[in-house]
Amino acid sequence: MSTVPPPKFLTVEPRGTHTATVVFIHGLGDSGAGWQPVAQMLGRSDALAHVKWILPHAPNQPVTVNGGMRMPSWYDLYSLGDAESFKAERKEDEQGMLRSRDSILSLINKDIEAGIPQERIVVGGFSQGSVVSLLVALTGPLKLGGLVVASGYMPLASKIKEMATSHAVEIPVFWAHGKADPLIPFRVAESSLSLARAQLGFMNAAPGSTAGIEFHAYDGMGHSANDEEIVALGQWLARVVPKSG
Repeated sequence: MSTVPPPKFLTVEPRGTHTATVVFIHGLGDSGAGWQPVAQMLGRSDALAHVKWILPHAPNQPVTVNGGMRMPSWYDLYSLGDAESFKAERKEDEQGMLRSRDSILSLINKDIEAGIPQERIVVGGFSQGSVVSLLVALTGPLKLGGLVVASGYMPLASKIKEMATSHAVEIPVFWAHGKADPLIPFRVAESSLSLARAQLGFMNAAPGSTAGIEFHAYDGMGHSANDEEIVALGQWLARVVPKSG
């Protein structure tokens, strides 16, 4: 169990009996409220009426890439904006990343203590939030029901293989990225996926399957999400944490 306290958070309660949870982590400068409309929209689907959404808030801290300005951030960022910035030997705030990973694990453990099985809990996020989600799912002790990576990248690429747990490869993954993303270029998503396959053993998901990585690429989409992605995410969630439980 993590000893790092959980972050503050918003909750979108399920319309039906609570049998599954999605913890969705926002990106740099945002808050859990930024993803509340998405959680509410997906929660209106009968296929996801059993899902509670937990939307954590990042702490305010200085961010180097933004001139040291304090803002909601899960870890410090030293560079951003081109594919070269994401090479394996790049400088990363590993301590900050792992502290945020452990805070999210503390949050998830509270739901487990309340009776929701770990395999009925999905962790995911957008941008910086998806990076934390990758660390929670791939290097944390829990075998979760799923992992969502939206407009993100693989952190700590030079050591992620040694950090990953033996069960990490068994966690279903929904990965989405815009081909016109100027902040985390599409090539970064492709290289992150290649790493997940080559070093961690992930396979591409077969149509309709929950095993492996289901990858969605969107023409013309920048560093954001679109309706097509949200619909696909809802369909995937209904498969990995189905209503029957």
